[in-house]
Amino acid sequence: MNDAPRAEKTRTFIAPHGGTLVNRLVQGGEAADLLGRAASLPKIELDARSAADAELIATGAFSPLTGFVGRDDYRSIIRDLRTASGAIFSIPITLGVPASDATKLAVGKEAALTVNGDVVGVIEVSELYPFEREFEAKEVYKTTDATHPGVAYLYAHKDEIAVAGKITLAKRTILRKFPAHHRDPAELRALIADRGWKRTVAFQTRNPIHRAHEYLLRSALETVDGLVVHPLVGETKGDDVPAATRVRCYETLLEKYFPKERVVLSVFPFAMRYAGPREAVLHAIARQNYGFSHFIVGRDHAGVGNYYGTYDAQKLLDAQPHSAGALVDPKGGSLAITPIFFEHSFYCKGCNAVASAKTCPHDKTNHLVLSGTKVRELLTAGEAPPPEYSRPEIAEILIEAYRA
Repeated sequence: MNDAPRAEKTRTFIAPHGGTLVNRLVQGGEAADLLGRAASLPKIELDARSAADAELIATGAFSPLTGFVGRDDYRSIIRDLRTASGAIFSIPITLGVPASDATKLAVGKEAALTVNGDVVGVIEVSELYPFEREFEAKEVYKTTDATHPGVAYLYAHKDEIAVAGKITLAKRTILRKFPAHHRDPAELRALIADRGWKRTVAFQTRNPIHRAHEYLLRSALETVDGLVVHPLVGETKGDDVPAATRVRCYETLLEKYFPKERVVLSVFPFAMRYAGPREAVLHAIARQNYGFSHFIVGRDHAGVGNYYGTYDAQKLLDAQPHSAGALVDPKGGSLAITPIFFEHSFYCKGCNAVASAKTCPHDKTNHLVLSGTKVRELLTAGEAPPPEYSRPEIAEILIEAYRA
């Protein structure tokens, strides 16, 4: 096994970050041999986040990473948004183990990776080092407030030691809750290549799509060959709309209101960090690895609460070096994916359409803007939001979910 691209057909019109789509997933006899060898190794249990990270590393979504990062990369990513070798990377992908378990591990030796006690792969332990939780919180999340969900995760694991090393998986670590829409980067690249899309835009969402989102999708689709709605379906906050409900909304919208030959629904099984600007950059890197040439970034991307400015994510992503159109950047020092920035959009009674501050001349008294709290109140009461805010079919799905 090597980290080379899997097949010629996976080479779409945009190169993976760093030039090569990483492949750390083995099959057949190689997988059986690995699992047999791992049975006698010290074991590291993966939680929901690290299990998702492991498969995203192994299938190339986090290219150029081939494993959980070591201390030099950890500090460099936090401080400079770069790996130690200079590749753009904005959030360190780490693996923690309880300090008591770390004593069973040895640098230069392998350890087994497990999910619910079942061996799924191995890590070649290259380093054991202490996390710098406060440094990570300040720089990545821009706060040390423990009520921030990303910071809360850091502090909940404060007694862990970081384990670095290249991984190899023999089994999947992500449950395929949406098999019709679950595609690895190589699979999605092949689909894009088969459709002949030279310019493909991805839309990131962890919420049901309303009319303002639909405006973004249509505007972007006018400028490219294809659109992939790429919702995040990994671990999220408890009060976020469940992934199953959201996927039903996406399916209904695309089926009824978009041309089938120009759209695809494909899920992104990443565990949400709520890191705002930093997460926007990582989301863009992953989408480049999935084969997209363009990426929609709206207001408060990956944000939570009031920790980030409305357009901070756009500013940080725009500040990164870009090499749009270049097929290969072997050092990963620039991004080949092109971000498409949108301002906050709304329904305007004066325009009689969805618009934004860039296109609408009317004052705010003409704008229909509903808070998330108000929308939840309506849905809980069995009432649909106004059709200018949400398609009736989407509202029905959400009302049913809230009743349940």
